Amino acid sequence: MAGIKILTEADLRQAVQLDLAAVECIEQAFSALAGGDVVMPPILSMAIAPFNGEVDVKTAFVPEIDSFAIKVSPGFFDNPKIGLPSTSGLMVLFAANTGMLEALLLDNGYLTDVRTAAAGAVAARHLARQDASRACILGAGSQGKLQLKALCLVRPITSATIWARDPAKAAAAARQMTAELGIDVTAAIDAAVAVSAADIVVTTTPATEPVLMAEWLRPGQHITAMGSDQHHKNELDPGCFARAALYVPDRLSQTRSLGELRTAIAAGVVKADADFAELGAIVAGTASGRPSDDAITIADLTGTGVQDTAIATFARKRALASHAGTDFTN
Repeated sequence: MAGIKILTEADLRQAVQLDLAAVECIEQAFSALAGGDVVMPPILSMAIAPFNGEVDVKTAFVPEIDSFAIKVSPGFFDNPKIGLPSTSGLMVLFAANTGMLEALLLDNGYLTDVRTAAAGAVAARHLARQDASRACILGAGSQGKLQLKALCLVRPITSATIWARDPAKAAAAARQMTAELGIDVTAAIDAAVAVSAADIVVTTTPATEPVLMAEWLRPGQHITAMGSDQHHKNELDPGCFARAALYVPDRLSQTRSLGELRTAIAAGVVKADADFAELGAIVAGTASGRPSDDAITIADLTGTGVQDTAIATFARKRALASHAGTDFTN
């Protein structure tokens, strides 16, 4: 029996960074999802309301990939108050042809962070204007900062604003991103002003009520909403859908029940049976992307198991090449 590779968060951070290779890994995963042969069951999601927490389990079998991952991803959003990160978790990797355990990826949520940011880059690459240079990030947590970094990989971003409910956190994030990216990043006091001035807006909060209002939008913008991945979450005012020329889900069945689309349907802005081409179809070229430079586009990213299988196998390959991790044989 082959050994099992155990990879710690430190191993994985060394092996995998948020770079163009990671973006292309996730882009290929979306394209595979559009092909129709991927097996991706619904998300197993459990709310732990007394502690403002949730746990999601995601997986997918991709015929083109030799392994499949099962990911367990907790999110406990009061954790920062006690000095703990809000997200954690791990991925388990199995051989696709035998089901034998290949690797245990103790990433503590790191790979999820990378693949989520990479998905934002994929959305921007295919939906934002080519000349989009000004970004607005709503949310000052780790994912907000990663989303800005991801945007800089695929669009000529020269300036950005970061808004958060806590102005001190927004200011700290802006200083960090200015130093890391070498662009002008400032903290926004007024979310409406920041959104209106941006070419690309990314919402990265666990909000349960809208943080982005329809009247703030202007022609030519692209919006990526990635915080709504539970039945009770909502970042976009449903009126945003009426303003948009193109709405793109990562997985339509998921966004109908978990994403921003759910709220738009409940508000009567979108019909419950409305059909939309998924991001993978646009990546694969079987559906059209941005219709014009003046259009407003929305990507609704709830997170998919195909992303997890893709990033887990990518990470294992990188780690094996650098001889990282610990081998375990039972």
